[in-house]
Amino acid sequence: MKQLLLFSFSIVLFSCKAQLPPGEYTSTNKKAISAFESAVKLFQAGKDDESEKELLKAIEKDANFIEPHLLYAEILQVKRQPEKAIDEYVKAISINPNFNLGNFYNLANLEISIGRYDDAKKDYERFLKKQHINPDTREDAERNLANCNFAINAIKNPVPFDPKNMGTAINSNLDEYFPAVTADEQILLYTRNNRNEAKPLQEDFLISKKTDNVWQTAALIGNGINTEGNEGAPCLSVDGQLLFFVACQENAAGMYAGGRKGYGSCDVFYSEKVGEKWATPYNIGSSINTNKYETQPSFAADGKTLYFVSARPGGIGETDIYVSTLNVNGVWSAPRNLGPNINTPGKEESVFIHPDGKTLYFGSNGHVGMGKLDLYVSRMDEKGQWQAPLNLGYPINTYGDENSILVAASGNVAYFASNRVGGQGGLDLYQFDLYDGARPGKVTYAKGKVYDIKTKKPLGAHFELIDLETGLVMMESNANSGNGEFLVCVPIDKNYMLNASIDGYLFFSENFALKELADQMKPIVLDVPMQPIELENIMELKNVFFETAKYDLKPESKAELNKVVEFLNKNKTISGELSGHTDNVGDKKMNQTLSHNRAKAVFDYLVANGIDAKRLSYKGYGDTKPKVINDSDEHRQMNRRTEFKVLGK
Repeated sequence: MKQLLLFSFSIVLFSCKAQLPPGEYTSTNKKAISAFESAVKLFQAGKDDESEKELLKAIEKDANFIEPHLLYAEILQVKRQPEKAIDEYVKAISINPNFNLGNFYNLANLEISIGRYDDAKKDYERFLKKQHINPDTREDAERNLANCNFAINAIKNPVPFDPKNMGTAINSNLDEYFPAVTADEQILLYTRNNRNEAKPLQEDFLISKKTDNVWQTAALIGNGINTEGNEGAPCLSVDGQLLFFVACQENAAGMYAGGRKGYGSCDVFYSEKVGEKWATPYNIGSSINTNKYETQPSFAADGKTLYFVSARPGGIGETDIYVSTLNVNGVWSAPRNLGPNINTPGKEESVFIHPDGKTLYFGSNGHVGMGKLDLYVSRMDEKGQWQAPLNLGYPINTYGDENSILVAASGNVAYFASNRVGGQGGLDLYQFDLYDGARPGKVTYAKGKVYDIKTKKPLGAHFELIDLETGLVMMESNANSGNGEFLVCVPIDKNYMLNASIDGYLFFSENFALKELADQMKPIVLDVPMQPIELENIMELKNVFFETAKYDLKPESKAELNKVVEFLNKNKTISGELSGHTDNVGDKKMNQTLSHNRAKAVFDYLVANGIDAKRLSYKGYGDTKPKVINDSDEHRQMNRRTEFKVLGK
C-alpha cells in the first residue's frame, strides 16, 4: 500500500529527486524545501512518523508550500485518518486549484470513502473537466461519480431497515459472521474468529438451536469439522443435512486446515450429517476447486446446484460468481460464470441463493452503489437468465463494506454481520425485517421423519419434488440416515408431487396443490411410513388424476406413472394389481364401471411404456373399499384413489 501511494504521489505530482532546485517547487523558502526533501526520504524509508514531523516543519516555514500538504495527505491515508487527509488536500487546492487537477480526483476518492457524497460529486466533476486523463483513471472517476449520484438519491429515499442484535447467546466480544440458517429457521450455524495473541485468525463454526422461538446459547459444532486451522464461509442445505465450507492453505507446504487435502489457495469442502454427528469432510473435487481461490459456497434447495465465488482465470473481474450442477452420476459440472449481468470487472462475493431457486443475493463493488461493497438482489426470468441486480438501498448499504447477507426461506427476515455501535464487540450477527421490494418468491416446506411402517426404524430415503405440469425434478435430497429426518422446500407457484424411495420398499408419494394459493402456506408436517415390498402391501398413487366422472388420464398424471414404471423396471420380479376406487356419490353401478376403466387406463399407460402386461392386472372396486367414512368432501376426496397392490415378488 505504501509503495502504491508513493508511486502515485511521485508520478502524478512531481519527481522525488534528492536535491531538486528550488525553482521546481511551489516555495522558495530554503528551510521549508530542506525539511520537505528530508520528509520524502523518510517516507520512502517507511518512517512515517519522522516524515510527518519534517512535513509539519516545512508547512510551518511556508504555509503556502503545496507539496508538503500533499505528501502529508498521503501519510494520513496510510494512517487511516481520511478526515485529516481531506483537510490537507483542501488546503493544497485552496492555495492553487490549478496546480494539478489530479488533486481533485484524490480528494474525491477520500470523500466518497467516508460518505461525503455531495463534496465528492463536485470534485469528480471538476477532475473530469480535464482533457488529458489516463483512460483507466477517467473510467474509475466516472464510475464513482455515478456512485455519488446513486448514493445522494438513496439517502434521500431510505428503505425500511431496523436491525436487531441477535444477543449474547449468539454474539461475543469476538467477530461473528457468515450466518447459515435452515429453511425452518430452527438451526443457525455461523463463523467465529476465536483469535488469541499467538494466532490472530482462528475461525471455527458454532451452532445454535431455537427453542420456543428463542435462539439457545451457541456451541462449537464439534471435532471433525472444527480444527486447529481455519474453517470459514459455511453453507447449510435447506434441511440442515449437508454442510459446505471453505478451508485454505495454512503454509507454504500447502497444508490445509486439519490436514485436509486441497488443490491450492482456498477450496470448498462438504460434510453430511448422520444422526446428530457430522461425517468426515471431503474436498468437493477438481470440477469446482482449482489452484486459485474458491470460497463462499451457497447450495440451492434443489439439492444439486452450487453457487460459489472464484478468482479462477477467464473470469470477468477480480472475483466472480459461478454455478455448478451435480449430475445423476454424482459428478459436478464444469462451473459456469453467471455472466456480465451479475459479475463486473470489480469484485463479487457473499453469494446466497434463496430456497425459491430464482432469487440471488450477493455483494459487489462493481455495480453502481454507495461506493464500496454493496448488497444486491437479482431475479431469474422465465428463460433462466439473471436480470440486472437491484441495490438493496440505504441504509442497508452504506459507504462502508456490506456482505454476508442471508435471507430466510420465509423471505421476511434477513441476517447479516456488522460492527455497528451498540454490539457485543467486533462483528456481530443481526437480523432485520426485509422490505417487500427485496423479498424473494414465496416458499413453504414439508418436514418430518421417514421410517419403516412395521419396525419404526428410521430410513434415509431419497426425495424428489416434481413439477406435475412439466414432469421436471425441482429438487432432490436425502433424509438423515441416522434419524430419518427430512425437510424439503416447496415454492408456492406450482402443483407438485413429492416422491420418497429407498431400496426394498414401495415408494411413497404425496401431492401439494399450491398453484392457486395467494398467500404463503404454513409449513407441512408430514411423516413418511415406508412399506416393505411384501405381498398384499399397497402403494397409493396420490398423483394420478382424472377429469370428473371420466377415465382419461390428465397430463399431470405422467410424473407419478413414470415413477411406477421406474419402480417396476428396478424390481423386475414384482407383479401387482392396479385398483380404482370412488366415493359413494352417484349410482353404484356407474361408480363400479368408472373405477374399472380408470384402473385400466393406468394399466394401459404402464404397458405402453414397456411394462410386461403379464406382471399386471386391474380391477375397479367402486365405493366398496373406502379408506375413511364418506362423511365430508375431504373424506370423499381421500376415497377417490388409485392403488398398486403387490401380488408377487
